[in-house]
Amino acid sequence: MVVDRGPTTSPAAATLQCGECGAALVLGEYRTAVCPYCASPTVVERPSAPGRPNPVFVLPFTVTQERARELVRAWSRRRRWFHRSLEGARVDDMRGVYVPACLYSAITSATYRAEIGENYTVTESYTTTVNGKTVTRTRTRTVTEWRDLEGPHAAYATDLVVTASRGLPNAELERIEPFDLRALRRYSPALVSGWLVEEPSLGVAECTELARGEAVGLEEARLARFMPGDSHRDLRFDVQLRDETIDPILVPVWVLAVRPRADQPAMRVVCNGQSGEAWGPERISPAKIVLWIAAALLLVAIGVLIAMAGAR
Repeated sequence: MVVDRGPTTSPAAATLQCGECGAALVLGEYRTAVCPYCASPTVVERPSAPGRPNPVFVLPFTVTQERARELVRAWSRRRRWFHRSLEGARVDDMRGVYVPACLYSAITSATYRAEIGENYTVTESYTTTVNGKTVTRTRTRTVTEWRDLEGPHAAYATDLVVTASRGLPNAELERIEPFDLRALRRYSPALVSGWLVEEPSLGVAECTELARGEAVGLEEARLARFMPGDSHRDLRFDVQLRDETIDPILVPVWVLAVRPRADQPAMRVVCNGQSGEAWGPERISPAKIVLWIAAALLLVAIGVLIAMAGAR
């Protein structure tokens, strides 16, 4: 159960909401800002929401800004030729954000039904023609015998982290997980002092549904590994979740957002503030593809001209 512990901000702090991605940011004395998630300047003051609980735990930053810059530069260099570069971005613009999230645990109880395949080898005879003569030879082949299997399966879905931010979708947060939850510390304002802190923009009910989806996906993967035999097919299951707990937490994320033009969507690179794991979108660059094709055609044309000149 999540208990409301009162407002999350001091009287001097303002809560601002991005007009594009919906992120709710606590920005101290500031009244305008560029959103760190989508590089949009349309951030306006949002009325306070007293029903939003304080975080229970905080995961502190351990990756410095300079190290995060190095990791993002390395990520950018590893990108394939045909993808857009971070046009107009300066890694100096990277900002550390304490992102709101929820920590979820539950017991999963599943019933399943599947077909289990067990392989065995058979030897068979066949005829073939060798030098105009028909000969008989043998060969082996693998045969799979299928049997029905059903039963119960119970497990724990523990320490699942899901976003509570509309600015940073859960799919993007998953890309830079895991976080080291052994470093969890009880929340206090002093732990996040001087950092950009985002308020939850997703409610506890929405976060719970996200976490339940992850728990069911985790159980599906476990069931697939649990299946005996050499293979399985037609796995069907039903999952019940009980003894659920969910607590609001803050997780450390370095964010670099750039908007090449006002009419284009922002590109965003995120970096785990603990592990340094970096991820960004893989957006194809049409200009790079056209240039590569033109260069390839030019090389082919030069090769043809050289070949024709040699033939003369």
